[in-house]
Amino acid sequence: MSLAGWPARAAAFIVDLALLGIVLMLVRITGLADGGGGLAKAATVVVIAAHGFNRWYLGGKSGQSLGRRLLGIKLVYERGLLPIGALQAFLRDLAHVADTVVFYIGWLFPLWDAKKQTFADKITSTVVVKA
Repeated sequence: MSLAGWPARAAAFIVDLALLGIVLMLVRITGLADGGGGLAKAATVVVIAAHGFNRWYLGGKSGQSLGRRLLGIKLVYERGLLPIGALQAFLRDLAHVADTVVFYIGWLFPLWDAKKQTFADKITSTVVVKA
């Protein structure tokens, strides 16, 4: 098992956020969110669906969101090295709150941790490996 380094992990996350930003920009350009009421709700659904498809469905099913695929890394269970599934990928993203609330130290933890895990990885028993 060859663990992915922090720079690749950070770059993959930035790519995933950039993709989310593109979806948000398209929603804004089309005016979908400006209509209020039903259109604003539809815009919210579009944004969450796009993010969920990339981070939770693709990331859970194959271990690779679009950002991770581009950077050649994969998210897997620590034991067994299998993809974690969509629900666990969603829960891992929620667990990133723990990385953030302690002055963002959890996001930097892979820089010195032996398993290169964030707090969210430790909570969900996941690692990021080279694909």
